[in-house]
Amino acid sequence: MINKFVERLKAIGIEVTLTGNYPWIYLNTVNGNRVKETFRANHGFTAFTLVGTGKGTYSITDRREIFKIIRKYR
Repeated sequence: MINKFVERLKAIGIEVTLTGNYPWIYLNTVNGNRVKETFRANHGFTAFTLVGTGKGTYSITDRREIFKIIRKYR
């Protein structure tokens, strides 16, 4: 799911970098610009969270907020 998200953004010319700290995955950079805002965390902008056990069971936190930040930093 997360790889699809990154690849689809890359297909339209937006490069994102994600970093992880179990169970959170943060949006770190957009097109080389470091994301400075925090969202649902103290250390970064949370894009995904682990919602269950097993491989690939992540949930997107808030699509509107994520794409608002992507538009701002692209």
